[in-house]
Amino acid sequence: MSSAVPQEHPQSHLEIGYGKQLMLFSGRAHQQLGNDIAGKLGVELGGVTLKTFSNGEVYCRYEESIRGADVFIVQPICGNERTGMTANDSLMELLEMVDAAVGGSAHRVVAVCPWYGYSRQDKKSAPREPISARLVARMLETAGIDRILTMDLHSGQIQGFFQKPCDHMTAMWMLTRYFADQSLEDLVVVSPDAGRVKLNKKFAATIGAELAILNKERPAQQVAEIGYVIGDVKGKTAVIVDDIIDTAGTLKAAAQTVRDAGATRVLAAATHGVFSGNAWENLAAAAFDEVVVTDTIPLPKGAPDNITVLPCADLLTSSIRQIFTDGSVSEVFRGENQLF
Repeated sequence: MSSAVPQEHPQSHLEIGYGKQLMLFSGRAHQQLGNDIAGKLGVELGGVTLKTFSNGEVYCRYEESIRGADVFIVQPICGNERTGMTANDSLMELLEMVDAAVGGSAHRVVAVCPWYGYSRQDKKSAPREPISARLVARMLETAGIDRILTMDLHSGQIQGFFQKPCDHMTAMWMLTRYFADQSLEDLVVVSPDAGRVKLNKKFAATIGAELAILNKERPAQQVAEIGYVIGDVKGKTAVIVDDIIDTAGTLKAAAQTVRDAGATRVLAAATHGVFSGNAWENLAAAAFDEVVVTDTIPLPKGAPDNITVLPCADLLTSSIRQIFTDGSVSEVFRGENQLF
């Protein structure tokens, strides 16, 4: 009687050595930032053809294989005078770069958008308005992003518009470190409105300053009226802290109100320097001693000498490394990046 020979069952899985590959690309919205991040990562920017046809359509094509790679695309959703890009051009170009990466069989596609365009349109302020910040999130996810890396959203709740992971960075520690290093005396941090009190309270506590608040009303879009100062600024150096400086209309009115209340010096700080419209004229009229921003957005032409730009490439590079290695992004900020 012969015994049955046991049958070997095939394995239920196949072990294949897989080496992760990071590839970094930059759109035309802020190529200098892409170069800075590449230098700190120790890689070269990937080759990509980007152009705008005579009819205004944007074109994109990767010049090398991206199959199986983690593709990081640096593209703030902003305009750039030097490359002739508008905010809408940058958004469309980002969507095409994401779609091309997905079609090119990238393993993961991560949008690195330190400035998230349309972020101020995050709710309905009047009937029949769109929620454009949510629309942009849906467009990016439809194009195929696996996650987004952004910085100092106008409101933290924008993260909820995404079903994909949203890594929210903050530049506030860079800004507080800058002012702490200045060793300014009699310093008071001024919140431009009630909505920024939490941010400014944290900012003031970090640099050991007092806190004041401005009573602001906004009768129309991009129009601000400042009523009075809540707090003591007389004889002190006032730092007005916000997340965005756009036309600087709010800053101009705030600076005048703070000076009328007796402040001897007035400075301003923000993460995002949009500086559109008549921003330079408003800043000149406000006579700020210094305005400090980061380079999430390229500085437009004609910037006055009192503008100080802090580089954010180190911060973004650390976050990209953590994402690529599946590390903890929150460790970059010790878990303290929800400031709003």
